[in-house]
Amino acid sequence: MRPIMENWQRENESSHMIIKQDKVIECLLWSIVLHKLHGKLYKGTLFMVLEVLDQYQSKFNEVIRLSFLGKIQEAIALTDYQWLMFYPCLYFFAMWDAFKEAGGGEKPFSYLPFVCSEAFVTAELLFSSKVKVFGITLGTMWFPMLCVFPGLLIGISLKRILKGQLYQHLIHYG
Repeated sequence: MRPIMENWQRENESSHMIIKQDKVIECLLWSIVLHKLHGKLYKGTLFMVLEVLDQYQSKFNEVIRLSFLGKIQEAIALTDYQWLMFYPCLYFFAMWDAFKEAGGGEKPFSYLPFVCSEAFVTAELLFSSKVKVFGITLGTMWFPMLCVFPGLLIGISLKRILKGQLYQHLIHYG
């Protein structure tokens, strides 16, 4: 009877972990589309007001529209960089917040992929009007979006390196 009970407990713990991971992923993905609406009314309202203000002031929705139409130079000319540079900070922080609220981010350095992505997107926004990929200027929407990937890669790599150093320190100094 004991092996059956131990097996049931392992399956129950495994199911609980899968459900928790599913909740974390669900909140993170929904926060990409409907930012900041993950259960905290005041904080969510503040995030949404800041986002609407930033999108309005930076003219980002029109930049997105023009970019989809292939009118990259018009989008670049319309962009208010002073406002748009705040947008990645707000966006990635809101995603991190949703991730944390859903129970993610419990492991050390789990914030690094978010922070590094934000830093890459913000930094590359400055160069987005000048950088060409295969001879094509991608502009203030497409190029920063591409910069999420190196930011994630560096953030994940840093997280692994620092976790390894932390564990080595704990093992050594106990």
